[in-house]
Amino acid sequence: MNTINSESQERVGFLFLKQTFTQPTHPYFSRWQALINFWIFISCLTLALETVEPFAGENEALFYWIEITAVSFFAIDYLANLYFAPNRVKYFFSFWGLVDLISILPTLLMVLNLSFLQGAKVFRLLRVIRVLRVLKMARTALQQLASGVKSSNPIVTNLRIYFIALFSVMMISSTLMFYVEGELYSAENIAHGQQLLDEEFAKMQANPSLNVAGLKEPEKYVPLDPVSKNPIAEDKRFFNSIPTTMWWCIVTLTTTGYGDMFPVTFWGRVIAGATMLMGLVLFGILMNIVGKTLMVLLFGESMDESKDQASRDQLVRMMVNLKMIDSAKAKELSILSDEEFSRRVSEV
Repeated sequence: MNTINSESQERVGFLFLKQTFTQPTHPYFSRWQALINFWIFISCLTLALETVEPFAGENEALFYWIEITAVSFFAIDYLANLYFAPNRVKYFFSFWGLVDLISILPTLLMVLNLSFLQGAKVFRLLRVIRVLRVLKMARTALQQLASGVKSSNPIVTNLRIYFIALFSVMMISSTLMFYVEGELYSAENIAHGQQLLDEEFAKMQANPSLNVAGLKEPEKYVPLDPVSKNPIAEDKRFFNSIPTTMWWCIVTLTTTGYGDMFPVTFWGRVIAGATMLMGLVLFGILMNIVGKTLMVLLFGESMDESKDQASRDQLVRMMVNLKMIDSAKAKELSILSDEEFSRRVSEV
């Protein structure tokens, strides 16, 4: 008897965990996803603040432990989704499976401090990839919409989805712009470039025959666009941190044009163009939400998502009035699923 009770408790616990991680209609699913979204927001915030000096250097240990804590939650979420997936191999290679993996892999590799990660370019790439975990925020909303979870206030739900999309675009665009263009004239890169010029000048001093240009002092290092090879003047070096770049992103998303900051490199302009197009998409979504809200507030239209059920009831009543079906048949039709209802009506 004790063995049977123990097995029953294990099954109940297994079912509870499975519903918590995979069933959008389960109350604990929403709580867990809210916790994950909180840590996504915090990790994105620390990612942005890590680019602000000297604040980043003064709080390096704090940022490290915040990142470790956040990744611990992401790892639990990823392993649980992988374990409870109907097809684990398919989930592993699916889009959302890769997003979940990306949310933990960069930090895991940096913590392990493997030899192939010692290069600055690889390290920066891992830091950039971390921002893609913001896509996990959109996953919960999409899962709930796909599962048919009803909302007491569809306007609030639509606004929540919109702001998740806005935050995702802003974080990804600002981070890419900073690392693609801002890194070219970061203090570290400027110092490294100047060091190389100083070393070259020292060689010229030791061997005057190499000093063809007759330089009297070392040249001042000026970063170049990797594609066009055009120099980036000091008054055009705008993107020196992710929070600063966010101002540019907000202006670009809302006005589809440049403000007081603008990219001057090829890849920076590619990112700016994509950001403008996303701004148009987000503007269209916002206008749709605002339009529906005005129709509700000014003209009394209903935002109730149960219109399909009302249409079904109206159709059933019409069939009863036309003597196509009797009242018993009407009751039977009213409790069927949409797919079964359509099939049965077509048979009448």
